[in-house]
Amino acid sequence: MIPHLRKLFNDSFTEEKYQGFLDDLNAKHPGAIEFRVAETPVFVPDDFRDQMISACESIVDIVTAPGFIKESDQAIPPGDFVPGDESHPHFIAFDFGVCINGKNELEPQLIEMQGFPTLYGFQVYYPEIIQKHFSLTRNLTQYLGNYDRPSYLKALKKILIGDGEVENTILLELKPHEQKTRIDFYCTQDYFGIQPVCITDLIEEGNQLFYFHTEKKKKVQVRRIYNRIIFDDLHAQQESLGKHIDLKKNWDVQWVPHPNWFYRISKHTLPFIKHPYVPETVFLSQLKSLPSDLENYVLKPLFSFAGQGVVIDIKPEDIHSIKDPSNWILQRKVNYAPVILTPDEPAKAEIRVMYIWPEGADRPVPAINLARLSKGKMIGVRYNKDKSWVGGSVAFFRPKV
Repeated sequence: MIPHLRKLFNDSFTEEKYQGFLDDLNAKHPGAIEFRVAETPVFVPDDFRDQMISACESIVDIVTAPGFIKESDQAIPPGDFVPGDESHPHFIAFDFGVCINGKNELEPQLIEMQGFPTLYGFQVYYPEIIQKHFSLTRNLTQYLGNYDRPSYLKALKKILIGDGEVENTILLELKPHEQKTRIDFYCTQDYFGIQPVCITDLIEEGNQLFYFHTEKKKKVQVRRIYNRIIFDDLHAQQESLGKHIDLKKNWDVQWVPHPNWFYRISKHTLPFIKHPYVPETVFLSQLKSLPSDLENYVLKPLFSFAGQGVVIDIKPEDIHSIKDPSNWILQRKVNYAPVILTPDEPAKAEIRVMYIWPEGADRPVPAINLARLSKGKMIGVRYNKDKSWVGGSVAFFRPKV
């Protein structure tokens, strides 16, 4: 996307250099990275970065407006509502496709968003390994806003641990050591000492929770939960998990973030947003008639994760067969640009702008990012098997002066 940087990177690239990078990346936690890591970062020009932030800020205006919580109550499935102080969404992630508009110009288009944490630890570690092996990237940054490595880690630590002790904070997940994103859990533990804990390992006493601290070899009370559990996964694995706590009980803990934010800031919010970088979206239940150009739309379930259930090539019968239209959206397709030049065919890109909400701040702020490269219809590492120059990546920006 910054042509001269792309050319310099591609001209200096070798498979040996890439393999050395991968070996180094995997050395700290061998076997913990199951997803494919792309050969290249994405070089993002200043104006494109600013366009993404403009769209994000317009959505933050909606999220922080009085009445948003009440208006978004209907986004939470009744069986998944979790009581307790929701505070504010400590993390918001915005996914943008790198697209081409009618003037043949590159522009971002919002694909999805989530009030849920993603790879906030790994995206510190991974770009640093890139910069170690690819000299061209060393004067660039993955950070946004006014953050750099020290200030970002300081802010993230404060969000995760608060004013308490690190041993009273856990990262909660389903079978964390089997998750494909477990490298992020390990990076989080490396930086802050927060232990990943499976929901089945929590001990309940009244409305208090405890876990076994592996290093201190003792039972410790949980006062703060860095929540990484997605209810879709919990429901799907309910029978195989065995005995575990009921998340929907009013536990004596602070949630970071509270589970309800996963639903409040989600695809459910998209129909309410009007911005040039947010594609037209409508609830299927509010659709009066099918668009004549149905091929230019994509059908998405509200309550799914990682692209599951998405219908790209829609037929009328796909819509007519849906029994719960209030839980689906119809979104205008965006024209992903095959803009990342690679040794064979160009790759498409998606950039996730990752916000944090520091304690005491009036609103969340952009902090860091990740990117994904694809050569197929779907963006995401699971949809690009047997391809090269695809997979998990990062966007690098020129530091602001």
